[in-house]
Amino acid sequence: MKKLVIALAGTIFLLFAGGVVAQESQYAYATYFVCSPDGESRADEIINSSYKPHYDAAVEHGDIESWSWLQHYAGGEWRRVLVVITKDIESMLDASGALGEIISERTPEAGRAFSAICSSHVDYVWRTMDIGSGSASDERGDVGFTVYMQCDMNREDEADKLMRETIGPVFDKHTREGELTSWGWLSQYLGGKYRRILTMGSTDHKTLMLAREAIHADFDDRKVSRAVEEMNEICHTHQDYVWDVLIQEP
Repeated sequence: MKKLVIALAGTIFLLFAGGVVAQESQYAYATYFVCSPDGESRADEIINSSYKPHYDAAVEHGDIESWSWLQHYAGGEWRRVLVVITKDIESMLDASGALGEIISERTPEAGRAFSAICSSHVDYVWRTMDIGSGSASDERGDVGFTVYMQCDMNREDEADKLMRETIGPVFDKHTREGELTSWGWLSQYLGGKYRRILTMGSTDHKTLMLAREAIHADFDDRKVSRAVEEMNEICHTHQDYVWDVLIQEP
């Protein structure tokens, strides 16, 4: 009955890579790319050489809080993720528009080459909640596990309450003990079928999987077990990804 735990066997970051959560809401614009496997290394080179200087400058100037470029380790068809984090929606809209124009004008050839490799994408905007640990600027770890959840929209508040009051404290415990670098529970602000994501960050794949086993054991507690079963009724379908962090600034 522990489908949520089974989901954890499969994994980001997070996003986001490793979980991005703060007491005051932040917003993460995540673009998930489907790429040709034999061209992925070239796509990474383009991001590093042609895109990174502009995103780094946006961080330095305070236009965005942080940004990350993530690599698929395990999961579905998404192969790369570009994540941009801002303090509010207005900043996100301003920064995304400005960065898009700059990159298009200054490195058009790189943009075309990148689009030939990563030819399709989907966009999501995620909002942090008062559930989880860490922040956009805290240590997030080099590897992340993300569970993307489809939920009953009429019962999402119930799912948030379960995570905040009963399930989340289990993740808090394993973060305090150093098995996770951070974890988060985020809501969709804009996007497709996924309505909530559970993220966990850790230092490496092995540590992450060992943390998952320890969390699994704690879920056997009767009260937590009931909460997990109810969560699985509300958020009835999921997709798991493990993401490795290739670039993270700051």
